[in-house]
Amino acid sequence: MSFIMHLFNKFALLFAAVLSMAVFSCVKLQDVPELDNIRSGGTNVGFDIKVTREGEEISAERRAIMTKGGSPSYESNVALATMDADIPFGLIGIDYEHHALVVDNASVNSDGSYYGAFLNSMYWDDLRSQTISFSAYYPYVHTVQYGDELESYSIPYTVEETQAGPLVSKTVEMAVAQLNMIPLEFQHITNDIGYCVCDATPDKALQGLVHLRKLTAYNVASAGVFINDVTLSQGIWHRQGYYRNVVVFEGDAKVGVGSENEKFVGFDTLEDHMVNSHRYYSIPDEIRIGKQFVEVVFDVEGFEHNGFYYQPLTEQVARYMLYGLIPDNQFVYGRQYTFHIGIDLSRIYSAITFAPSVSDWETKIYENNDDF
Repeated sequence: MSFIMHLFNKFALLFAAVLSMAVFSCVKLQDVPELDNIRSGGTNVGFDIKVTREGEEISAERRAIMTKGGSPSYESNVALATMDADIPFGLIGIDYEHHALVVDNASVNSDGSYYGAFLNSMYWDDLRSQTISFSAYYPYVHTVQYGDELESYSIPYTVEETQAGPLVSKTVEMAVAQLNMIPLEFQHITNDIGYCVCDATPDKALQGLVHLRKLTAYNVASAGVFINDVTLSQGIWHRQGYYRNVVVFEGDAKVGVGSENEKFVGFDTLEDHMVNSHRYYSIPDEIRIGKQFVEVVFDVEGFEHNGFYYQPLTEQVARYMLYGLIPDNQFVYGRQYTFHIGIDLSRIYSAITFAPSVSDWETKIYENNDDF
């Protein structure tokens, strides 16, 4: 039985997750002290944590082709991820042999150097020789719901929790007697989205006149329930229908001319490096006709052209729909999207009217932040 049918039978959901090669990046690999079983009825444990990025390796040759322009294309990059040490993660522990929930949504905290927890269970003494299946998620929520036979659990994420960058670990099976250190390998379950912008006007007389004033992403999926199957180490999203508009940029920044001067969009500046830009998390969503779009507001400086002077223009508005841009009109969880916007004044210029527009988008792949 396929994974999709497996979850369909239990939850009657029709949203499938696409998983591919995991690329690893360490979050915390500090020396963790050995922890002894010093308290009755439980065990002190530490956690060796890694975060993975679900995505596919893209060859250098293919990346070069993709970044030359033309028809919009989609790829994901492999990005270094972090967990905020001030935010705990949740831990689930299940003894499937006895159908026992041994660790029920324990909150695991960090002291700044390593994560540790005291796992207390009424079954502990009887389970010394048993194997427990551990699953973890980030950030911690107070209540999770368990599925049939404890094979899965559901994590409800609010807007605020989604913006923390939710992660879920792969399932780890360990004997109780070996619980000094639990290795947890987390993977991303949302999308990380950002933007780049440049002046794509080919006519030199019209270049260098654009000022970005505002960029807003509309109808961003921002809350939902992630159903994680412990036995399969995979999951799916069940969206709750909550959408918000994200103001990515608001300020006054002159837009560089040509793709060689393209900048990442920050909160109120244009940045050379992605790490300084304004990116946000969203729940993987289906793109629908007329629903998801980006609105760009920009000014145009006054200029002379063919012997005529044209007055400055302010608050020009252009919208671009996302439908048809992403393959199958479906964001894939665990991937990062960077949309590249080229504003071309020559396409919309005339001596009588001036109605600016935004050119086609494309997306590029960046393997890690060192590329910037």
